[in-house]
Amino acid sequence: MNTGYANPYTVAQAAPNERAAFIRKTYLHLGFAILAFIGVEWFLLQQSWAPALIGKMTGGMGWLVVLGAFMGVSFLADRLASSDTSRGVQYAGLGLFIVAEAIIFMPLLYMAAYYAKDPGVIMKAGITTAFVFGGLTFAAFATKKDFSFLRGFLMVGGFVAIGIIVVSILFGFDLGTIFAGAMAIFASVAILYNTSNIIHHYRTDQYVSASLSLFASVALLFWYILQIFMNRD
Repeated sequence: MNTGYANPYTVAQAAPNERAAFIRKTYLHLGFAILAFIGVEWFLLQQSWAPALIGKMTGGMGWLVVLGAFMGVSFLADRLASSDTSRGVQYAGLGLFIVAEAIIFMPLLYMAAYYAKDPGVIMKAGITTAFVFGGLTFAAFATKKDFSFLRGFLMVGGFVAIGIIVVSILFGFDLGTIFAGAMAIFASVAILYNTSNIIHHYRTDQYVSASLSLFASVALLFWYILQIFMNRD
C-alpha cells in the first residue's frame, strides 16, 4: 500500500533538490487545478439547466445553504488532500474542491459573462489576480520570511468575514466594494501565509495538499477582485 507521506521532514529541512522538486510539483498541481477549474466552470455554464440552478442557489436563503455546503465540502476536501492513506485519496480531495469551487462560482461568473457592462471583466480580473499572486509569491520567496504568525489573523478574520456575509444574506444588504477590497486584502494575506508554509512547513511529499491551499486562496482573491471590477460598472 502506498501511504503517500513517506518523507518525515519538512521542506526547510530537506535537501535542496528535494525542496526544489516539492515546490515544482506544488505549482504544477496548482496550474492544473486552475485549468481544471476553468474547464469545469465552462462545462457547467454551457448547460441548459445552469440558469435554473443559479436561480435556486441565489434565491431566498439558497445562498446561505450553498455557503454552508461549500464550507463542509471544503473541510472534507482538505482532510482528503492531506490524508496519509494514499495519493489517490489526496487527488480525490483536490478534485472535489475544484468541483465545489466551480459550482459556487457559477452565479458570479454567469453575471459577469452575461450582464456586466464590460465584456472583458472576467479576463481583467483574472490578469489582475495573476499579477497580485505573482507579486506575493515573489515577495515570499525573495524574503524567505516565515509568515506563519499570520495564522491567528486569518482565523479571526475568516470568522468575522463569514459572520458579516451571513448577516448580509439574512438582512438582504449589499456588502459593496469596500468589503470586497478588504476581502481581497485578506485573500492576499492568505496567499502570503500559504506560500510561506510551502517554503518552511510542509513535508516534501505534501504537494497535493499544498496546491489545494494555494488554489483556495487564489480563488478567493479572484472572487473579490472580480466583484470589484463588476462594481465599477
